[in-house]
Amino acid sequence: MLLYRSAVWFAKGLREYTKSGYESASKDFIPDDLEVQVPGRAFMVTGGNSGIGRATAFEIAKRGGTVHLVCRDQNRAEGARGEIIRESGNQNIFLHIVDLSDPKTVWKFVENFKQEHTLNVLINNAGCMVNKRELTEDGLEKNFATNTLGVYVLTTALIPVLEKEHDPRVVTVSSGGMLVQKLSTDDLQSERTAFDGTMVYAQNKRQQVVLTERWARAHPAIHFSCMHPGWVDTPDRKPVPTHLPLARTSSSPAEEEKLIEILEELAQRFK
Repeated sequence: MLLYRSAVWFAKGLREYTKSGYESASKDFIPDDLEVQVPGRAFMVTGGNSGIGRATAFEIAKRGGTVHLVCRDQNRAEGARGEIIRESGNQNIFLHIVDLSDPKTVWKFVENFKQEHTLNVLINNAGCMVNKRELTEDGLEKNFATNTLGVYVLTTALIPVLEKEHDPRVVTVSSGGMLVQKLSTDDLQSERTAFDGTMVYAQNKRQQVVLTERWARAHPAIHFSCMHPGWVDTPDRKPVPTHLPLARTSSSPAEEEKLIEILEELAQRFK
């Protein structure tokens, strides 16, 4: 059965998550829908200095939007900002250096940001897949701290800012890899089980989808959505098809509640 599920998942991935999947879906695209202009709207893109984040930031800038790049590496981020300005001709590109794995820094960043800026759209793009268990200075497992807790703190803190604006949106770049994981809150920081970076990443992405569903129900004025970009050759995530068995995609309300409780407790601890 495990071999069968793995084969089904691999076939699904080849069909839907590669270039052929895009080409198939693009037949239903309406060209005019893709030619949107966004002057006067402000977008925050985490991990906006490379890969998917940089491409997203550039397309927004090209269409007249104000872009807030939230990045960890100062030199790479400054280089990306300069390139986006030159290529798009848009000067409204702001840079914020924030390590999403540090919840205290994220809280402080949002507190300062909301004093000076407005925001229409948050794009949670930044993420990591660390294949050996590493801890942050706060003693948090790095994948969990960045992909789950960081996204939770940033989004939660920005919801009041977003709710003040017209047509606010939150888009989280998740992954089809989450389909290999059922939500589990028993060992969120991989303290008691053998560490597998791919599985931890997939669990984090499952957690992001659960959070998005919860936020959407709690804050109907904001449009929340998740997306899967396909197998993309980015600096931090090479296009490697998974060999793992497909898990059940549902999660119990009790597990969801426990996840929220744990994240809220951690978020407040490091506020």
